[in-house]
Amino acid sequence: MSNEPQKLLFICSYNINRSVTAEWMYDGVPAYIVRSAGTEEGSRFVLEKQHVQWADIIFVMEPYHLEELQRRFGKELAGKKVHCLDIPDIYDFLEPRLMVELKTKLRPYVQVPE
Repeated sequence: MSNEPQKLLFICSYNINRSVTAEWMYDGVPAYIVRSAGTEEGSRFVLEKQHVQWADIIFVMEPYHLEELQRRFGKELAGKKVHCLDIPDIYDFLEPRLMVELKTKLRPYVQVPE
């Protein structure tokens, strides 16, 4: 097993609430390097091929994001671990309920920061 940090990519629609909250939660956790992006034009960071190529594990917030990821970057997904967290767009950035839901849904896949 490698001592290199795992590269996590979080994706939501506009990269302003859910994916950024997840990125923020993992900021400074030594086991991970984290980025986030959005699927829509006008996102804080628009999802690009380089994001997908960079990531070891990709987390999308909704099935729609998974469909977009597969449609736009199917080739780049070969061999990638991709998980849909099924977290709806009903939360604000750093909202405590969002953080609890993220931790619950991420626990099967990665170490969850306290």
